[in-house]
Amino acid sequence: MQEYKFQGQYHLRKVFQEDLRRAVSNLEYDLLVPIPVTDHTMKTRGFNQVTGLLEGLHYTELLVHKNKQKEAQSKKDRHSRLQTKQPFTIKQSSDLYGKTVLLVDDIYTTGRTLYHAAALLHEVGCNRVQSLSLAR
Repeated sequence: MQEYKFQGQYHLRKVFQEDLRRAVSNLEYDLLVPIPVTDHTMKTRGFNQVTGLLEGLHYTELLVHKNKQKEAQSKKDRHSRLQTKQPFTIKQSSDLYGKTVLLVDDIYTTGRTLYHAAALLHEVGCNRVQSLSLAR
């Protein structure tokens, strides 16, 4: 994961894809939504590690970071991670009322990223939000 995510070894996504696809196929949802990266991360890394893992699956890039740049969660301690404010907004204006969303992230640490994403989706009318992370 270190080499894939932080050292730009994009080809390593294939190591994890089949397990993630199998897990996704066992869940019921209306929308599959990856956790986004910031614009800065996209420019410096060159890819979103979550959408790379979802390659070949139909997903909706529904969330966007409010900030263009953020401090990496991996560089924060637990207390700092838990103090993070809502970083997301909804990218598309679609009717989400009553929908079930499956949020996908690469690594679950404190759960704060998924908490923020789920809270926002509930605010705009999603009935159910569940999450799936590749690693913890």
